[in-house]
Amino acid sequence: MRHLSRTPVFAISLLAISGLVAGCTTSVDGAPEPEIAVEQRGPAGVVPEGLSEFYGQAIEWGSCEDFALAPEESALLNQDGLECGRAEAPLDYADPEGDTISLGLVRRPADNETDRIGSLLVNPGGPGGSGVVAGAGLASAVAGTELGERFDLIGFDPRGVGTSEPAVRCLTDEEADEDRLITSVDTSPEGVAAAEERLELYVSRCVERSGTDLLAKVGTVDAVKDIDLLRSVLGDEKLSFLGFSYGTSLGSAYADAFPENVRALVLDGAVDPDQDAVDELVAQGAGFQQAFDAFAAWCAGMETCALGGDPAQAAQVFRGLVEPLIDNPLPTQDGRQLSYDDAETAVVQALYTQDLWDPLEMGLTELALGQGDMLILVADLYHGRDGAGKYSNMTDAFNAIRCVDETERMDVETAQEAERRYREAAPFLDDGREPGGIRDVCSFWPVEATAEPLEFDVDTLPETLVISTTGDPATPYQAGVDLAAALDASLLTFEGTQHGVFLQGVSCVDEIGIRYLIDLEVPAEDATC
Repeated sequence: MRHLSRTPVFAISLLAISGLVAGCTTSVDGAPEPEIAVEQRGPAGVVPEGLSEFYGQAIEWGSCEDFALAPEESALLNQDGLECGRAEAPLDYADPEGDTISLGLVRRPADNETDRIGSLLVNPGGPGGSGVVAGAGLASAVAGTELGERFDLIGFDPRGVGTSEPAVRCLTDEEADEDRLITSVDTSPEGVAAAEERLELYVSRCVERSGTDLLAKVGTVDAVKDIDLLRSVLGDEKLSFLGFSYGTSLGSAYADAFPENVRALVLDGAVDPDQDAVDELVAQGAGFQQAFDAFAAWCAGMETCALGGDPAQAAQVFRGLVEPLIDNPLPTQDGRQLSYDDAETAVVQALYTQDLWDPLEMGLTELALGQGDMLILVADLYHGRDGAGKYSNMTDAFNAIRCVDETERMDVETAQEAERRYREAAPFLDDGREPGGIRDVCSFWPVEATAEPLEFDVDTLPETLVISTTGDPATPYQAGVDLAAALDASLLTFEGTQHGVFLQGVSCVDEIGIRYLIDLEVPAEDATC
């Protein structure tokens, strides 16, 4: 059983399939490289004792050429007007004289420097999603808007992620390819033992290639301290922050740790901080089932649909398509094989956004014909594999951050119960076997969790904005309702089927979100788009 809530909203979602760059509609070949500029705007606002050197450091802004970690990212990051740089932070904030880390940054400067409000920090989710890629992907979305006029848009890679150094690494590219061919459907005692042995091997590779010092310090607790450091370095007394998916966890944790330093928080695709890991997983399974049903209904209205014309039978038809892959993976044109796990992963990835429904329908049609090329490309998006066969560290960082955040480690009985409940919530992913109780990778993690329950000081915290989508598969709608209540925040409801919506072209949502970020004006109660 997989934990699936990690796909970043602004992954380069259709790049490997369509050849387009997310957020960039024109060629940027020949765009002039920005000149290197050393800029010091901090320290600003409250500075914790002993950290003034970090909080007041200068940033060297320059070309983003070296920040592209995959060929598909080059054009995106080399758009005219983008600048990249690095900020230094303590690995351990309790020991600021010790080892340091480097945080990767991208900036789209405000169009109107005279009326500039400050910086808007953006995190796309994951955990493990690249904020540098996300910031570059949003550059065209804010261009020509009041948001782009008044704010520097700042994308940042959290510690251990993407361009930040050192980055968490567990698997080589070859090992990641091999791992995707292994199924975990054998729930016999022997099958469970083999699956857990693979998890232990994975963890040992994380320790060998990343080190326990880094693994112990990549959690949300420390990432939030980095955000406060960036606030000051960028010259802002108060933080303006936009978080999607896991980015809402960062925003919530910041609101808990530094409520007096908050100016504005937009939290879209919310994670409920009070929900335990099993309940969150089961709710997510129900969310993916809801999205699958919506996809099946959409597909049934087409002239031909691989799932057939009756949405009520779609889950059964889907099981018939994918289960033969358990014993017989399909060869693909690039020399790989489409595994059973990859086929399911591709479907889950495509359910995050309706932009991927056409490729999903095409992939399922191919599967019915004995071809796996489209589905393996969609699965590549989930796993962060580029066209050259190189993997981002998204999956490894996801595991490292989640495992140092989750304080409860599953035992066998809890894992069995979680799997049983997940199958009931998402029957399209139920292979009909008895739950085996394979424990989560975090049960084998080598460092202790550092997260603690959040306790919000709503009297100190300014008004914040939570956006929740009725058909969100990964962070279901109720999580946003609950987070808004916990923060005493304003809730904006979007009626749709997707994961994250702000700055995605929905004018009603964008107008409310932009108005809030600029004027701190929250929408009316029960606002819906």
